[in-house]
Amino acid sequence: MLFNFFYHFGRYLKMMGTALTRPEKLNMYYRETTRQMIDIGIGSLVIVGLIAIFIGAVTAIQFSYQLDGTLVPRWYIGYIVRDSTIIELAPTITCLVLAGKVGSNIAAEIGGMRQKEHIDAMEIMGVNTANYLIMPKIIAALFVIPLLVAVGAFISVIGGYAATVFTGLLSNAEYIQGVRSFFVEKNVTMMFVKALVFAFLLTSVSAYQGYHVKGGSIELGQASTNAVVYSDILILLADYLLAVFFTQ
Repeated sequence: MLFNFFYHFGRYLKMMGTALTRPEKLNMYYRETTRQMIDIGIGSLVIVGLIAIFIGAVTAIQFSYQLDGTLVPRWYIGYIVRDSTIIELAPTITCLVLAGKVGSNIAAEIGGMRQKEHIDAMEIMGVNTANYLIMPKIIAALFVIPLLVAVGAFISVIGGYAATVFTGLLSNAEYIQGVRSFFVEKNVTMMFVKALVFAFLLTSVSAYQGYHVKGGSIELGQASTNAVVYSDILILLADYLLAVFFTQ
C-alpha cells in the first residue's frame, strides 16, 4: 500500500511538473481558461447559493437553541454565524461540494478524451496535453472558486438573518450588531487561503484521475468516484493543517 501511494504521488508530481509549464500559444489557453471559468463559476453559482443560505440558517437556529436559557446575549448569534461561516463553513463545505460537481466533471472529461484516444492524437501532433488540458482548469479554479466561497459566505450570513429576524428570534438591530462585532481581518485571509488551496487540490487530483484512466466505462466511473473521494479527503486534511497554522 505504501509503494502504491508513492507510485501515484510520484506520477502526480510528474504530471503537474509537465502541466504547469509556460504555454505555447497564449490565445488558445486564454479561450480555454475563460470557458472553464464560466463552467466552474456560473455553473456552480446556484448550488453554492442554495447550500450557503441553508448553512447560515441552520447555524443560526442551532446556536439560538444552544443559547436559550443562558446569560450569553442573543446578538452573539450573528457573530457566531459570521465567524463560523468565514473561517470554516464557507470554504470547506463549498469546496467539498465542488469536488463532487467540478471534480467529477474534470475527471470524466479528461478520462473520456483518454479513452477515445484524443489525448494520444494530440501528443502525436506535438501538443503538451497535460499543459493544455490541466493548466487552464487549475487557473480557472484558482480564480473562480475563491469568488464562489466569498459569495457563499455573504449568502450564508443572509441565511442566518432570514432564519432569525424573519421568525422573530432576533431583532434586525441585534443580528446586525452581532455580525459587526469582534471582526478579525485575519479570518477573511484564512478563508481565501483555504479556498485557493482547496481549489488547487480538487482540480489537480481530479485531473490526475482522468488523465491516467485506463480501460472502459467502468474504469472511467471509478476514476470519477476516486476523484471526488480523494479530493474530499485531501481537502479535509488541508483544512486541519491550515487551521493549525493560522491559529498558532
